[in-house]
Amino acid sequence: MANTKNRYDLAELAGAFGDLGTLIPFVAAYISIVKMDPGGILLAFGTSLVVVGLFYRTPFPVQPMKAIGAAAITQTSHAAALGSSTVVGAGVVTGLIWLLLSATGLAHRLARWLPRPALLGVVMGLGFSFMLEGIRMMALNPWVGAGLLALTLVLLARSRFPAMVILLAVGAAIALIAEPSLIAELAAIRLSPRLPSFAWPGLSWRDLWVGTVFLALPQLPLTFGNALISITDENNRLFPDRRVTERGVAFSTGLLNLWSSAIGGVPMCHGAGGMAGHVQFGARSGGASIMLGALLIALGLFLADSVALLFRLFPPAVLGVILFLAGVQLALGSKEGSSDKVDRFVVLTTAAFAVWNVGMAVVFGFLAFKASKRGWLKI
Repeated sequence: MANTKNRYDLAELAGAFGDLGTLIPFVAAYISIVKMDPGGILLAFGTSLVVVGLFYRTPFPVQPMKAIGAAAITQTSHAAALGSSTVVGAGVVTGLIWLLLSATGLAHRLARWLPRPALLGVVMGLGFSFMLEGIRMMALNPWVGAGLLALTLVLLARSRFPAMVILLAVGAAIALIAEPSLIAELAAIRLSPRLPSFAWPGLSWRDLWVGTVFLALPQLPLTFGNALISITDENNRLFPDRRVTERGVAFSTGLLNLWSSAIGGVPMCHGAGGMAGHVQFGARSGGASIMLGALLIALGLFLADSVALLFRLFPPAVLGVILFLAGVQLALGSKEGSSDKVDRFVVLTTAAFAVWNVGMAVVFGFLAFKASKRGWLKI
């Protein structure tokens, strides 16, 4: 790994916020619906971001695991079947699984089985899914969303001032205009220093079992496609002087999940869309991850009880713009490829599956590529 130093300038700071489109909605839902401790969640994210920024020295992301988050939030809301202890249990099991995949070398061997056209299809599909989700969020207030997207595109093309800084400032102003009472609520915020509690002693065997069956195992295919294969390829394509390996990424995924679960945090991964978002808005080193991590640590230690209020400064239209442009950046990473018609078929069909389910996309892409090499596909 090259001795590239981390940067701590305005561009890195702007790029640090390029993954808010996934971070804020999931964290807010975990806090409000699952009733998890915001201090533990934010401290886990913050410390993990600082560590990966120092180690990888690229804008390496740390995101909530989406399948686990969606299952925990919807099941808790509808049937009260899953709770905060179950989420913590899923984090323990997830951490152990990824440490095992790293220690045995399985992470690397499995990743090597995926053909290049199938990998490009997974990356393209992930980009499309981010763009679609971004459009859905912008559609909640279409005129504002369209205006913010147009403003951001102009700023990205022509302004020397980081577009993300202006986007967040305009978004906060819109939130305050739409909800004037928010000003008084923000003015009433006071520091409330506290540490999260150690979560493992409160776990039961049921928490571990339910967390494994309903949360950890269904997440595995998505993490394998998005947060192992795609992030490794995305990092090495963008930063060939700071390459990472599947084994190393699996190891860091395992460690950060054990750490997060220990302090009451949520399952986390290194999603490729997160890096695309950081890079889209200016990040080029681990400084972006470190600065975002330091901010989240400060929020977790001193303002944990007010974080839900602070998140209201980021309207869905702003988060939608961030997600949409992160998806564009990610999908552009799949522009390379063969001119062979069958290879293009594998890329495009795998991308379509990835919009629906990344795990199924990996399986389909592998089978379609092998079938094409045997002459079973005639396109």
